[in-house]
Amino acid sequence: MPDLLAARSQMAMSLAFHIIFAMVGIGMPLLMVVAEWRHLRTGEPIYLDLAKRWAKGTAILFAVGAVSGTVLSLELGLLWPGFMKFAGAIIGMPFSLEGFAFFTEAIFLGVYLYGWNRISPRAHLWAGVLVALSGAVSGIFVVIANAWMNAPRGFVLKDGVPADIDPLLAMTTPAAFPQTLHMTLAAYAATGFAVAGIHAWLLRRTPHATFHRKALGIALLVAVPASLLQPLSGDIAAKAVARLQPAKLAAMEGQFTTERGAPLRVGGWPDEAAAETRWAIEVPKALSILAFADPNAEVQGLDRVPRSDWPPVAIVHVGFQVMVGLGSYMALVALGVLWCRWRRRELALQRTLLGAIVLASPMGFIATEAGWVVTEVGRQPWVVQGVLRTADAVTPMPGLIVPFLLFTLLYLFLGVIVVYLLKRQIATAPGTAHRHAIAPAPAGD
Repeated sequence: MPDLLAARSQMAMSLAFHIIFAMVGIGMPLLMVVAEWRHLRTGEPIYLDLAKRWAKGTAILFAVGAVSGTVLSLELGLLWPGFMKFAGAIIGMPFSLEGFAFFTEAIFLGVYLYGWNRISPRAHLWAGVLVALSGAVSGIFVVIANAWMNAPRGFVLKDGVPADIDPLLAMTTPAAFPQTLHMTLAAYAATGFAVAGIHAWLLRRTPHATFHRKALGIALLVAVPASLLQPLSGDIAAKAVARLQPAKLAAMEGQFTTERGAPLRVGGWPDEAAAETRWAIEVPKALSILAFADPNAEVQGLDRVPRSDWPPVAIVHVGFQVMVGLGSYMALVALGVLWCRWRRRELALQRTLLGAIVLASPMGFIATEAGWVVTEVGRQPWVVQGVLRTADAVTPMPGLIVPFLLFTLLYLFLGVIVVYLLKRQIATAPGTAHRHAIAPAPAGD
């Protein structure tokens, strides 16, 4: 059993590290493309400087993401042979298409990085657009493979072995659209707010620095709409979970008893022994409304699930609360930005709002990590929902604790290197070199 836990912990650590770089690989190219597009449109050199700096940051993060992604590919074969034997022929197509998108991204990233003044400005911009599109498509294909694990189809079981395999049908699993939409928006919101938070922090120190003002504007152009759309995509995803994985929904909401007009629980701690969620704030009938658009709809509780098939309820419930709470905060900050724009206030002088943006800067990544805990832990004890158990898919190899510790140290080392390189990029950015007259802050702000 300890070896089994070590194998699962190894995969969890690798995924938790890699997902950050995958998200940045989706969001960062969009920032650099918008910056270059604005340079071509306005001729302002600041936008060109931004595009080049963000391109270098994208390259650094892309390289580390490629390393961590390669490690994940090896771990799938070494640690999860039961899963690959069962599912390889079914989900091989999205993984193959992801590889094609990854190489497309790598090719055009090279063109973008080394094509300055070597190809026409319009062609160079289009190379960046292809980097941004292929990065997003790459993430979508990986999430489609995971969505199949949550709602498997495209095969028939014969003597416990998949037969009559239809990879295209598998890729169109009903969980695919909700998950890919939710994850793609999360990538844009998290990356946008992370970049916005850095420049908001610098603007609090030097509010007249035009470089940071322009950077903040582009970052919020990506973060704000993604953050406002994210609750809507979350609602779509939650409704899909209610239909396809009722046990996971019950764990997410701490719903131990099947009931009509089920309440929505805010906070609280699930007590599995007592089969109740303690200290939660309950909103009457809200869960039935959110899950099925009917205040009297029946919501299945964990009482209809064999105890051996319960996921770790406390972990799933807390992870879900963290994800929703942080996502809600980011949406509120996005509304604050829109309010500031609508009132025609100079954002660089709104210290309270800048502080809120700084506070939001890591929240997108934390919320995503919590969301993946909900997705993966909430499916347990199944690796493929209702078909293949995790215990039958993993390799209980002895001595895995040693490579687990070594890989953890490697990830920490890579993380330190990335932070150092990105800090150098930020430290050499113009501070107060570019200035322009800014109206004083409105009274009372």
